[in-house]
Amino acid sequence: MSDPHGDLGVLLRSWRDRLSPVDVGLRVGDTRRAAGLRREELAALAGVSVDYVVRLEQGRARRPSVQVAASLARALQLSDDERDHLFVVAGLLPPSPTEVPTHIPPSVQRLITRLGEIPLAVFTASWDLLHSSPLWIALLGAPVQPGTRRPNLLRAHFGGTSMGEADSRIISRSGGIDAFGASLVADLRRVHGRYPNDRHVNTLIADLSTTSDRFRALWESGAVGEHQSESKTVRNDLVGEIELDCDVFNVAGTDLHIVAYTAAEGSAAAEKLDFLRVSAVAAITPA
Repeated sequence: MSDPHGDLGVLLRSWRDRLSPVDVGLRVGDTRRAAGLRREELAALAGVSVDYVVRLEQGRARRPSVQVAASLARALQLSDDERDHLFVVAGLLPPSPTEVPTHIPPSVQRLITRLGEIPLAVFTASWDLLHSSPLWIALLGAPVQPGTRRPNLLRAHFGGTSMGEADSRIISRSGGIDAFGASLVADLRRVHGRYPNDRHVNTLIADLSTTSDRFRALWESGAVGEHQSESKTVRNDLVGEIELDCDVFNVAGTDLHIVAYTAAEGSAAAEKLDFLRVSAVAAITPA
């Protein structure tokens, strides 16, 4: 009987070979021999070690975790059908339609790569962070990695950890940090109504209701709403306060949120972003 996981390594290599480095925002030099991604590039994009990618491709590791499989699918810019097949050959159940989607389609991947010159991040419907551009990190700080969980905006906001909009770096011009938190909770209730059986959403609600009096009060209020775009002031250690427009774009069919900060060309805020792009981004972007 053939090994049901035997073609996992072959699949990973073929998907890696077909993906252009340009599509993931990498610069291609004249000395590059391979047309596709290198193993170390895939490892960096997926947040795993190069050794683990090697072991997967050689068949010495055959059962990646659900989180690693999902990260590999996003890094390789797989279609939904390819993502599901990756899960099957890895011995995992493909994501259910009743769960909050975490997959970023290839078309959206290409879009965010080309928009990488602005502070931009991609979140799930329940505000798990899936992707952040270098300028987002330079502006708002690197997210805290909470063990094996993805960084989550609500956990950060109500738990006091740093994840960009999670702390006093952000001043919402429509009502301050309290209004921001209330908007997130109302949005989460809307998502919970759409995905009532999602285990991660239910765990998030239970955990925050236990650890945060403010979250529990907002949740028990029963408010329902969609988190909206608005202008905000960001406090940054290098450039001080920056007044920026914050827009939230929802990707139809995926329930993903794309959040982007922009400033008018020629404004003082645009000059500060340019300074961050040159100085801070260079410090956090691998050579």
